Amino acid sequence: MRLARIHHVAIICADYERSKRFYTETLGLCVLQENYQPHRGSTKLDLALPDGGQVELFHIPGAPKRPSYPEAQGLRHIAFAVSDVAAARDELSAAGVPVQELRVDPYTGRRFFFLSDPDDLPIELYEQAVTAVGTDRE
Repeated sequence: MRLARIHHVAIICADYERSKRFYTETLGLCVLQENYQPHRGSTKLDLALPDGGQVELFHIPGAPKRPSYPEAQGLRHIAFAVSDVAAARDELSAAGVPVQELRVDPYTGRRFFFLSDPDDLPIELYEQAVTAVGTDRE
């Protein structure tokens, strides 16, 4: 067996409409489908990334909050690749999203920064690698 790529990341949110706006309007993900499950009282929103990966956004009433920030067992953070990390940081900051300072990965030399979604889930935006011919790596 060989894993090919991440298919999706699943996130449970506290306020569905607030998180939906953040992931679609602020981060620019496209809605694939939205489903309400009346027997559970929950909603699931499937969002598309340009590379075919997905973010599943769930609202499950009564789900507990994240126990600590950011170092809790389980998922540490989600990282998305962007071509211009400084421009992405400036754009988010101008939109009123609190962002951390730009940092440089000591192992790759690539720049990155962190922000949080509406439920304080850490999100990293990471500078995409460029090949010698100027195209982005997948």
